Amino acid sequence: MIVYQPIFYDGKLFGWTSAICHEPDLGGSGLGSFDPGAKDVFSESLPTPPIKVVRDYVLQRDVADAWTRRSRVPMLVGLDLRAKIGANTVGRNRLLAVIEQYGADTVKAVMKRMMNDAEGRLRTKLTSLPDGTWKATGYQDQASTGDRGLHKITVAMTKQDDHLTFDFTGTDPQTGVINCTYAGMRGGVMLALLPILAGDIPWSAGGLMRCFELVSEAGTINNATFPAAVSRGPIGPAWLTGNLIAECLAQMLDQDIELGKNVQASCCGTWDTAVVAGLDERGEQPVPFLNIMMEPMAGGYGARPVADGMDTGGLFCIPMGRIPDTEMTEFLYPLLTLWRREEPDSGGPGRMRGGVSASLAVTPYGSSVPMGLVFASAGKAVAQNGGLAGGLPGNTGLEILARDSAIGDLIKAGKLPANLDELGGTQEIGACYAESYLAPGEVLFMHWQGGGGYGDPLRRDPASVAADVVNGKVTTDGALVNYGVVVDGESVDEAATAATRDEMLAQRRDRSTIPASQDARVDLSAARRVDDNLAQLTIGDAKVIACAHCGRILGDTKSGHLSLAHYEGPSSEAGPQVTSAPGEYVDADVVFRQQCCPGCFTAVYSGIVPADHPDHVGELTSLLPAAPTV
Repeated sequence: MIVYQPIFYDGKLFGWTSAICHEPDLGGSGLGSFDPGAKDVFSESLPTPPIKVVRDYVLQRDVADAWTRRSRVPMLVGLDLRAKIGANTVGRNRLLAVIEQYGADTVKAVMKRMMNDAEGRLRTKLTSLPDGTWKATGYQDQASTGDRGLHKITVAMTKQDDHLTFDFTGTDPQTGVINCTYAGMRGGVMLALLPILAGDIPWSAGGLMRCFELVSEAGTINNATFPAAVSRGPIGPAWLTGNLIAECLAQMLDQDIELGKNVQASCCGTWDTAVVAGLDERGEQPVPFLNIMMEPMAGGYGARPVADGMDTGGLFCIPMGRIPDTEMTEFLYPLLTLWRREEPDSGGPGRMRGGVSASLAVTPYGSSVPMGLVFASAGKAVAQNGGLAGGLPGNTGLEILARDSAIGDLIKAGKLPANLDELGGTQEIGACYAESYLAPGEVLFMHWQGGGGYGDPLRRDPASVAADVVNGKVTTDGALVNYGVVVDGESVDEAATAATRDEMLAQRRDRSTIPASQDARVDLSAARRVDDNLAQLTIGDAKVIACAHCGRILGDTKSGHLSLAHYEGPSSEAGPQVTSAPGEYVDADVVFRQQCCPGCFTAVYSGIVPADHPDHVGELTSLLPAAPTV
């Protein structure tokens, strides 16, 4: 919801100020304005055109009352409305003060200069990078209550000279509640472009957006048309759009030694939304409450070529985000937090590890009636927190409702459970999109996603793996299964680790389909980096991609593709970070896909994807962007 106002100076329109934020509830048929079964926007918050809420600097109370009356939490929404009006007022007053000091023409000239400067600096950076096309495809599990489908967003990013084109042709049609409008798609592009490509440039969006164009078919899930339902827009398709743009930018920047430091695997991938609402009976009179669980703000950051991802570091697009204080949550709502903790093995395995995520368990405490519960999430069947350069995705998300649990008896005995097994009862897996309930004596468990890894985990320093085990980021089993590292106490068994890694490489070889290409090797001394595992060099009239570790030629401009060893198996084979079974959520065949160098069997790509996921890794156009036609 946005409040904006015009700024006039000397009787002329000079500019605008605005303030925008998410609201906890603006009406509609679902709690928190999330109706997971919505067929169109009319089941969500009532669509509202621009309407004057302030006239002659005076709040129109009838308009404000009409706005807040639709909400289940009108006091919060009313305070937010007044806060946004106040923010606009501060912005207007400060801008007018600057105009009084320097003059309107000078201020407007500086504003235009800032946009031009941002544009020029980004164009200069783009010019220094190789031309080419890079592709990425992602999915959303389910679209609404009862749906068991996968829904695709795909993008081809083309860089030509100082300009970017993002082509979303081929994205699936709008459906269910997993839609965003064109503005959401553009916002998704910006959330990736700003920190990755413009981290050292003033974020003057008006200038930066001149450097790219969007190509998209109307009526698709990230360019939906009226009256599509859009309640999942910001944290569904717009977020996934940003992840895919980040993946494309990473592939381009990884070829540059200096700019490659900005490369980052996917953050937690999505936001696991849970809305709880009911009656708070702790006071003299029962009062309604509504709480959007904000703990998933503590997502794991993606790994970088030079650093592990930050553990529970936040969200890629919300760098200043904060999770709630547990005690404040218990003060405000009739909920008792049983635990909130980081979970080992949740960070994507890689040469650099993805940041770990966390879990939360809460139970009603101070209410005798069932609470309403809404789920809206993704990344359960198909990973949205993918790794880079052979790194694996972080953990898949998981929500569980513990019915008929022993929590009441445990609390009476003065004990708090430490895991789901201690609760007993029936454990019901939460769908991606569902309306449910949380009754007294039951427990809601949420485990959101960690960040993707970077590079082959078998090339991670064993000492770093041992340190992760000591610090509770990786379990001993995770160290063995994902990294091939045998940890004894706080130290590495080097002989056993070497033998285990050799055995794991042999397993990759034995299980893979290996191309029939020749085992030709090249000298890498004059090669140019493509990413952690791939290098480019010129031989005769062709440009060649070779393994950066063993020098085996993997492809060239004459063949037009990479020849990689290929394996597909159950998603559970990706490692202990896979916490959910795809069949619980979707009907499509979801696999763990790994592509390796057929010479040394270093992982070049690792992902949890549908079986019909396109092979972007093998498309040589993305890896040899400057290659001439041969």
